[in-house]
Amino acid sequence: MIKWIAAFIGFFIRGLSGAVLGFFAGSALDSLFGTNSGRAKTVFDDFTRQSVSPADFELNLLSLCSIVIKADGQVSQREMDYVRQYFVGTYGKEKANAIFRSFNDINKKREISAQRICSFLNQRTRYEVRLQLLHFLFGIAQADGSVSTPEISKIREIARYLRVSLNDFESIMAMFIKSANNSYKILEVDKSASNEEVKKAYRKMAKKYHPDRVNTQDEAIKKGAEEKFKQVQMAYETIQKERGIG
Repeated sequence: MIKWIAAFIGFFIRGLSGAVLGFFAGSALDSLFGTNSGRAKTVFDDFTRQSVSPADFELNLLSLCSIVIKADGQVSQREMDYVRQYFVGTYGKEKANAIFRSFNDINKKREISAQRICSFLNQRTRYEVRLQLLHFLFGIAQADGSVSTPEISKIREIARYLRVSLNDFESIMAMFIKSANNSYKILEVDKSASNEEVKKAYRKMAKKYHPDRVNTQDEAIKKGAEEKFKQVQMAYETIQKERGIG
């Protein structure tokens, strides 16, 4: 409450800049005296308390799917089937069809913007959830047998909008595009790393990609987390066999 009073006083004295300063100063006092809901509350609570509803999340996820499917200039039926089967398997046929109907209505009314969608999700989802989104998008791109260069470029662009680090992006990409040293790329470690460094990297990645870290009610993303966690385990097991690590 103090922050809003301080913001009002600040606006009266110095206009908009005074209101901003007053808000932050009042938030500090709110936090100090614990005037909100019986607990200390910081200014960051006011900017991060919003969460995305399941309906909004599903529609935004489907919108990103559409962007990736269209990335190479042709709409693959296998990619479309992958998305539909995933939604039906996760939500059931009735709810999945309702989601697709809503998506089609929105898609007709306005152009889908990856940057706008990602900005919306950045404010309402945790980093771990955004990693699962990328994993899901790569799964769609691979549904027709291979991930094309335009699809990689589009998912890379989405990753940048979602503020996903380059290392994390390349780790997820390595789970779908086979190349030399793939297992090391998944664990985000160089092939020249020592056994101890590999073990440390595995523990770090296993913790980062553990399904419990996702903390979401969305079943599609939960499944993606489980798949990615298995990929990390398989990568480590491959390196273990190569090096004879016990």
